[in-house]
Amino acid sequence: MSPVRAVETVFAAGWAALWLYWLVAAFSVKRGKVPWSRELRIRAVIVVIVVVLARLGVLRGHGLNTSPWRSALGMAFLGLGLGSAVWARVHIGRNWGTPMTQKNEPELVTSGPYHLVRHPIYSGILVAGTGTAVALSWLWLIAVGLVGIYFLYSAAVEERFLAQQFPDTYPAYKRSTKMLLPLVF
Repeated sequence: MSPVRAVETVFAAGWAALWLYWLVAAFSVKRGKVPWSRELRIRAVIVVIVVVLARLGVLRGHGLNTSPWRSALGMAFLGLGLGSAVWARVHIGRNWGTPMTQKNEPELVTSGPYHLVRHPIYSGILVAGTGTAVALSWLWLIAVGLVGIYFLYSAAVEERFLAQQFPDTYPAYKRSTKMLLPLVF
């Protein structure tokens, strides 16, 4: 197996393991509701953008990275990002849900990775996506950017809901932590 193919395999296995864990863990969450019309609209916009970019040829004809340094740096970001996302998912436990889920009996989780940022799962996935772009192809930054837009929108919707559910505690938590990047944003 060529080194480029081996790097691709590591990334595919890492992402597959994350999504498999996500699917299995989804069976243990609290009930809630998702404002589906809102979520479907933003997902539809992202799909349309990807289809347009593909039709324009933006996603074709670009070789994969062959730099060992970029591969190693990308793998480090992948491991850090996926590890952070899983840590946050384990820590939030049954309170987890798909983006913008409104739980029937919500709890405000502010410890563990949630002490560092308000949306550590989103942060971890974006860091892992950036690692994928660094290691494989800068074109992955398009996907990371689109997912980032979706996560920012989802975070804003979730934060409005949390502010309504926890009017005494959420504003202080929001002031004391950043949204996605500790000490930055």
